[in-house]
Parts: sequence; C-alpha cells; structure tokens
Amino acid sequence: MDMGKQLIISVSREYGSQGHDIAKQLAEQLGLTFYDRNILDKIAEEMDVDVEHLEKYDEKPVNVLFSRRVGEHTNSMEEHIAQMQFSYLKKKAESGESFVVVGRCAETVLRGAEGLVSVFVLGDRSKKCLHIQEKFQLTEQDALAKMNRHDKARKQYHNRHSNFRWGDSRGYDICINSSRLGIEKTVQVLKSYIDLAR
Repeated sequence: MDMGKQLIISVSREYGSQGHDIAKQLAEQLGLTFYDRNILDKIAEEMDVDVEHLEKYDEKPVNVLFSRRVGEHTNSMEEHIAQMQFSYLKKKAESGESFVVVGRCAETVLRGAEGLVSVFVLGDRSKKCLHIQEKFQLTEQDALAKMNRHDKARKQYHNRHSNFRWGDSRGYDICINSSRLGIEKTVQVLKSYIDLAR
C-alpha cells in the first residue's frame, strides 16, 4: 500500500454491526488518525465550551418543533454541531491529512476528496441484537428497541445532510456484512479492497 498518497476512509454503520470497532482497527493497522466523537473535543476546545453540551446534539436529527430556518441561518443546535464537524473534516482533508472517520456523513461531506474510500458496515439482525444484548446486558426486546432507535436516528441525520439514502449501496464504495466474517477478517477484507482501489 502506497502510504505516501492521502487516504481518507469514511465508515458508516448499522447499530450493532461493530462498524466503530472495525474503523478503529483499520486506523490502528494503517497508522492513521481516528475521528469519531472525539472531533467534538477539538471543537469544544476551540470554542471554550463544555464538550458534554455539544455531545447532546451530536449526530441527532433536527428537532423540527424547536428549530427555525431563515435562508442559510438556523437556530438548531443539531444543525450547528453537524456543520462544525463537517467544516472540521473538510479542513483536515484539504490539509492533506490521512485519517479514518466514523459517521458524520463523511462520505458525502468529503466526496471528491482525493483518496476517499467510503465504507458501509451492516450486519445480520440476529447477530447485531446479540452483540447489543451482551454489550449492554439487555433483554432481546430492549436490545432490538435500542438498535431500531439508533438506526432510525442515524438514517434521519444522514438523509438530511446527504443526497442519497443511508445504507443505499450506490452511495458507498463498498458495503460489507461484518456478521459473516467478524471484526478481524472484515478489517482484512477492507484493507485488501483499499489497497486495490488505490
């Protein structure tokens, strides 16, 4: 793999698919910076605000009851937080930095960036449910409810900021079912794909 060229890997994922862990391992194995919620730490530092305040609005759909828009201006905190993260990622991409980013509509925000490889990680419903049950010590019913709630929020967030539907394979370079291979082998397949795609 030519590590001299810029490489940006965006990873979108279904809840329970372990896409976050896969993205983190990809970053570690490729020696790349890893961005997820930690982007908010940087933004909070720059704004001199408490990061917990920003996290409440992270990757959340806009509350239409309390938000108002006039032209390009909005009072929606969800929208402000999203746009701050998009700007942060664009600056990193424009600087030539190579990195892995989870979520944040990065496959849309950074479209056209040289070296961008977009990934969508999905999984079998039963395997995702079992993972959530084990991770959070939940009943099957509660795990399914949590999975549905998170996926619904991700879908709404993504579809608001993107010109294609969340999870639509045509919007990503590669979609992969992590339930079939597990984390380590999924990482291996993605590394091979990235190497060949570059």
